[in-house]
Amino acid sequence: MNQDFDYDLFVIGAGSGGVRAARIAAGFGARVGIAEERYFGGTCVNVGCIPKKLFVYGSRVLHDHRVAAGYGWHGPAPSLNWAEFIANKNTEIARLNGVYRRTLANAGCEIFESRASIVDLHTIELGDRRISARHVLIATGGWPYIPAIPGGELAITSNDVFHLPELPKRIVIVGGGYIAVEFAGVFAGFGCEVAQIYRGDLFMRGFDTEIREFLATQMREKSIDLRFNADVAEITRTANGMNVRLNDGSQLGCDCVIYATGRRPNSAGLGLADCGIHLAESGAIKVDNEYRTTVPSIYAIGDVTDRVNLTPVALAEGMVVARRLFGQRETTVAYEYIPTAVFSQPPIGTVGFTEEDARHQFGEISVFTSNFTPLRYTVSAEKERALMKLVVVKATDQVVGVHMCGEDAGEITQGFAVALRAGATKQLFDSTIGIHPTAAEEFVTMREPTR
Repeated sequence: MNQDFDYDLFVIGAGSGGVRAARIAAGFGARVGIAEERYFGGTCVNVGCIPKKLFVYGSRVLHDHRVAAGYGWHGPAPSLNWAEFIANKNTEIARLNGVYRRTLANAGCEIFESRASIVDLHTIELGDRRISARHVLIATGGWPYIPAIPGGELAITSNDVFHLPELPKRIVIVGGGYIAVEFAGVFAGFGCEVAQIYRGDLFMRGFDTEIREFLATQMREKSIDLRFNADVAEITRTANGMNVRLNDGSQLGCDCVIYATGRRPNSAGLGLADCGIHLAESGAIKVDNEYRTTVPSIYAIGDVTDRVNLTPVALAEGMVVARRLFGQRETTVAYEYIPTAVFSQPPIGTVGFTEEDARHQFGEISVFTSNFTPLRYTVSAEKERALMKLVVVKATDQVVGVHMCGEDAGEITQGFAVALRAGATKQLFDSTIGIHPTAAEEFVTMREPTR
């Protein structure tokens, strides 16, 4: 390694991608430094995937209690101690913060709990100290924002949701992406009165249309007030909470307004423009196929590049950078057939092409669907349906899309992602023995195309 620099690699941001890159690089013998100004583990651990999934689990308790009546279990509904739940969540997040810190320390990385900025192609400023690095990796993630509207300062973002001092009775959620949809389900599950506002015709843009429509129906069945083609004109404080006035003149009273209208790359204040790093209009750092910025010694991965904003993708990108720089391994990230889940209620699992995109990409396709009541709900007054869908290219019989909305969708879809990565055909699906009785077996028992 080059001894002319203090470090072979200096990482700015100790989220999932940054920590993975630092640890792998140190494992190859590189001298690694890493700076984190906020919290170890980044968005995912602190205000994203992990606490969100805990919120989802917590919000399903009343639902499960109602289902239990169909199985002969009776008794008073459990009561929620919100403060205790938040405290337990905080304890788990603190534990994970420690895990990330120890992982870095055990790998031999030097940790700086400080804001870092880039002075030039090899120099980083940490407070009143400057250090040098042969390579610099920016992994600072993204940050939620609230658009400029009258009263916008009264709203909170998805980051703030995890620290609410008490559970609001009435909530307005603004946005149509997966974060908004997930929180709508969570707070409805906790027993709150929930309205979700989205300016488009149908939420979850980019996902399969049939799955989006199915989810909307299921959410309305749970008494979530979905308002499409609507937007917020003004938020005002009232004697009983807040008032949200929409652009059509209608009004909603609530105790809390959550904005989940998007996240922006967290690239401000890093000195990027001063040292010649090109940014997109959104603030995203522009990188090439090897994650190199317009400055050859400086790299960027994860949400700050605003390409595929998923934790496992940032992890994969971090490994590729470390292996290329220090392990002499020309590895790449496979961006085709990336599976993802939305922890809505019911959840979505998806991998591959939507029906719409498949028609555009491949021409003639076959679509197989199954819409049913899962066995669990057949003896319960509490109903929840599932929709499962395969998209197949007619000319090759290749399955190019697997989509599901229903319980355990994320768990089920993960395995089928391997099949799609391997190029599995519908004939292979059909010849696979299903596990009975499960919902997952539907994916290998759909014989007749829906269209």
